[in-house]
Amino acid sequence: MKQILINNEEMQIRVAVVQDGVLQDFFMERTNRDQLVGSIFKGRIKNLEPSLQAAFVDIGCGKNAFLHYWDMLPATQDMLEDEQDEEDTNRENERPPQPSDAAPQEVAQPVPQPQNATQSRRHRSKHQRNAAQQLQTPAPQQQPVQEPAKPEAPKKGFLARILDFFARRKDTAAATVTETAQPVPAPTEDASQKLPKNNNATQSGKNRHKKNKQPRKPMPTVDDIPNLFKVDQEILVQVTKGPIGTKGSRVTTNLSIPGRYLVLLPNSPHIGVSRKVEEKAERERLRKMVKGLELPGNNMGLICRTVGEGCKIEHFQRDLDMLVEAWQNGEKKAESKRAPVCVYQEPDLAERALRDCLTEDVDEIVTDSQETYDRAVSLMNRYSLNDTIKVKLYQNPTPIFQKYNLNQQIDGIYNRKVNLPGGGYICIDETEALIAIDVNTGKNKSGKDQPETILATNLEAVAEIARQIRLRNVGGLVVLDLIDMADKKDQQLVYKTLKEHLAKDRARTRAYPISPLGLLEMTRQRENESLESSTFDNCPYCKGRGLVKSTTSMSVEIQRKLNEVLAKRKRNNLLKPAHPFKITANPKILERFKNEDKKVLQGIEDDYNVRISLQPDPSFHIEEYKLHDAASGMEL
Repeated sequence: MKQILINNEEMQIRVAVVQDGVLQDFFMERTNRDQLVGSIFKGRIKNLEPSLQAAFVDIGCGKNAFLHYWDMLPATQDMLEDEQDEEDTNRENERPPQPSDAAPQEVAQPVPQPQNATQSRRHRSKHQRNAAQQLQTPAPQQQPVQEPAKPEAPKKGFLARILDFFARRKDTAAATVTETAQPVPAPTEDASQKLPKNNNATQSGKNRHKKNKQPRKPMPTVDDIPNLFKVDQEILVQVTKGPIGTKGSRVTTNLSIPGRYLVLLPNSPHIGVSRKVEEKAERERLRKMVKGLELPGNNMGLICRTVGEGCKIEHFQRDLDMLVEAWQNGEKKAESKRAPVCVYQEPDLAERALRDCLTEDVDEIVTDSQETYDRAVSLMNRYSLNDTIKVKLYQNPTPIFQKYNLNQQIDGIYNRKVNLPGGGYICIDETEALIAIDVNTGKNKSGKDQPETILATNLEAVAEIARQIRLRNVGGLVVLDLIDMADKKDQQLVYKTLKEHLAKDRARTRAYPISPLGLLEMTRQRENESLESSTFDNCPYCKGRGLVKSTTSMSVEIQRKLNEVLAKRKRNNLLKPAHPFKITANPKILERFKNEDKKVLQGIEDDYNVRISLQPDPSFHIEEYKLHDAASGMEL
């Protein structure tokens, strides 16, 4: 049985996805923080940094957001053009042969271009120009009948402005090339006699398509960004990664608004289907349905999500109507308000979980909030899932997570050591650069021999690791130190098992085969802080190191400082006989001076003829101490 449990509290929302009593996914969000990732802002460019190939944009959230030059380019245009070329080619191949297809064609031999194009233009004869014009003019019987071109509706938006900019550049370049190009002479009679008399009608829709295909519009590159964007310019951006540590948010100009079944692309005409839909016939069915949906703008696109597999067009239409309404409201807000301002706010955790985590195998949704219950019922009706998924309002005084035995499993998320069913265990360490995970056999003796035990432990480990990185929401580089396996088949089995479990993760992941050192490297998409970072602060005592100096180390450090101060005073004749000094430190440190290091302290007193007293202070940090001149009270 699979359940989605939603716990609403005054200051936070928690969502747990549970499969047969085992916690599979866990999300937590503070209610006093706006959801940044996925939200769209009208921002203002504060500065462009060519050395970083990035812009910094003020979106009104404290630190300026980081916008890489690559994220300022239309990301889906190449995919759209490639897809369009493929469809055009298919239509050309399926077209029945036309009478003109079998007609003989004249082929002009290429003429090498002179080195000095300007000089050739000056010496060009009138006969050559006429011959070139005659060659470029098609014969009347071969000229295809074309319908009058319909006036194209003017396009608006970010992508259209970029393409228009490069179209103007291309027209200028084409005019220059036309002036400097060398004309091709007309073919002679002898050459025309050598041409084939007949062309095979079956040859070529593909070749004809390539010959007549319109040249692609030049795409912008990162070198063109300073010409397209200026400092203090207003720009629409979407947050792709929230602020982590001291870093600000990361944003992109390629906007997308996700729904239950579709993702709306406001500034891109790309039409696509989720890669996780693998069946070819279903992909074609979904693509055909999505293309049939009417969009309000010429420059809008859609992507069908994985959950749309097997759905009807009515579901897509309802989802599209909501997405278009959300975008149009955002456009109105962007037009009426000055930057920085949020024009589209991603919904809270409860609604996102109902939108993204509802799969066919979910049996029920349980929440302890009347407001969330009402929203869940409304969404189930909208998604036509009210007959298959039950929605329950939990009203028991016992906390909902305690009732479903989740508190212990949630507490285990923060543990460094995680036990495996067979007796082995894994250790997870989160660092600034990467996440290191170590696998150990522990008490595992399930196999008949050592290789079998190692394989069993590694298989259990990769399944648990995939689950733990989801629960902990860790991202970036993850390195798995597996137990060494000599058999290549065992290594492949462990690698394959890991990839199968990673497929359940909603975040993008990429894993690489086991290296000769027994390490398996993988990456996971990072959108927000990890669960540990958002739950804990650095320890004020150890400053986040997790370590403090031992009492022995502190005793040695105090002795060194004491010898340094007394030696300087003795050299400057500032020491009086039996001069009093005082050491103030944590009681644990001074306890050592009274016992193990008592003789060392007495030796210092005898060497310098001074008297040293100890003053314990429990408020002192274990690594903190002070030396005072007891006579004057001055700190040394």
